[in-house]
Amino acid sequence: MIKFGEKVSGYDVLVFNEREVRAAAGIVFLFAFMAFMNGFLTGNNEPTKLMVSVFLFDFFIRIFINPKYSPSMIIGRWMVNNQKPEYTDAAPKKWAWSLGFILAATLFYLVVLNDIRGPINILTCALCLGLLFFEAVFGICVGCKIYNQFHQQKATYCPGDACDLTRARAPIQQLNTMQKVIFTAAIAGLFYLTFADIIQFLIFGE
Repeated sequence: MIKFGEKVSGYDVLVFNEREVRAAAGIVFLFAFMAFMNGFLTGNNEPTKLMVSVFLFDFFIRIFINPKYSPSMIIGRWMVNNQKPEYTDAAPKKWAWSLGFILAATLFYLVVLNDIRGPINILTCALCLGLLFFEAVFGICVGCKIYNQFHQQKATYCPGDACDLTRARAPIQQLNTMQKVIFTAAIAGLFYLTFADIIQFLIFGE
């Protein structure tokens, strides 16, 4: 019962189903974001305290017992169980989730035990949300990349073969000139609309 990763025929290391992992990250991100915004906008920290406690409990199970028994991973498995599994190396995930556990423990100490409010809470929450967002939406595991920096034996199975830096991008993955122009124009337009008054004052002095 107590182990990290699962044995799958054809793989020489313990693995996870990346679809399940990303689904779990998305679930945690959704509820964490709602709790964070509720606390930020209303000043009511009770939903945040509840979410931080559940977050810590979930990651405790992932790290110290078995990830497949954590509530978010159970829901994630159920939600994507009709999709073909995409296997990823389990070892780097331990680094990533250990980082999540440390952040959750920090928030638990600050928010739940001491009811401290201020920039430190916002920055820690923002970091948690950012890591979860990148995992769920883009399949980018920041902790996994840190793992590869500190281990001579790199991760062997990464989502989308991201570990293979020699692999050439397929034509459908490449950006053409028109896409770059449209993107640049969109960013310039957003920047102008956001700072229009300041730009007008700097140029025309009014």
